[in-house]
Amino acid sequence: MNLLGWILLFLVLALIAAFLGFGGIAGAAAGVAKILFYVFLAILVVALIASLFRTA
Repeated sequence: MNLLGWILLFLVLALIAAFLGFGGIAGAAAGVAKILFYVFLAILVVALIASLFRTA
């Protein structure tokens, strides 16, 4: 499973846990999804910058 898949998994887990009333679990899963999202975003930016220098 790629990183974006893990983000979506933890997001869905957080939504289900919040719906069922498990506030602590929902908060933890949402926190993990948020961290993974920023990691994915940083990797995307680095890859875009690397591709710009590679074509030049």
